[in-house]
Amino acid sequence: MNPNSVSVMCSLPPLLKCMNLSRKAPSRPDIFLLREVSFELKRGEVMAVVGPSGAGKSTLLRMLNRLDEPTGGTVRLDGRDTREIAPRELRRRVGMVMQRAYLFPGTVAENLVFGPAQRGETLATAQIESMLAGVGLEGYESRDALTLSGGEAQRVAILRALANDPEVLLLDEPTSALDAAARESVEMALDSLIRARRLTCVWVTHSEEQARTWAGHVLALEAGQVRAWGLPEEVLGD
Repeated sequence: MNPNSVSVMCSLPPLLKCMNLSRKAPSRPDIFLLREVSFELKRGEVMAVVGPSGAGKSTLLRMLNRLDEPTGGTVRLDGRDTREIAPRELRRRVGMVMQRAYLFPGTVAENLVFGPAQRGETLATAQIESMLAGVGLEGYESRDALTLSGGEAQRVAILRALANDPEVLLLDEPTSALDAAARESVEMALDSLIRARRLTCVWVTHSEEQARTWAGHVLALEAGQVRAWGLPEEVLGD
């Protein structure tokens, strides 16, 4: 993904803005899991979050859609404090894909229609077919979701998140458990979907190569604090 392809005019307001975001350990209030993290992303921008294990990467993601509550600071979605947004609405607008694909028992199609059904909406058969074709899974509608390969399951998990029509997509190392071929297929599917939908994306990764290739900005965390933020070449070097 060319970073320039997901940038937008500087005059546009940020879609996602974090200001001094912090979280203390629940059992140790003297220890910060994340401390005063600030950044902003405009619609269509992709940011990679990098850092060693325990740096606070997953903690940051979980606070962006209130799976974990911050103990300090603010997250704003399209100018609105996320604490003012009902959790179900927030998690529809800020979707999340985990490291491993946790699909529901049933068919692939049943997994995709689940989210819209919770809002009283229906995905037409043609929509399902189009979504699957877009990630190289033509004809998978009636497949048993629990028998898919790792790469196939992760692509379905991504589509399931996107079926809710989110504005922001959070990716918590979605390819780290995959082999090289599956990883490439998932990366290409994400690239296509992010471009087509102009999604704002926060992508946690341990791979500097992945961050350089797919992100327009990189946030580097270390011991729960921001070590650097900027363009990939500025944060990661050439």
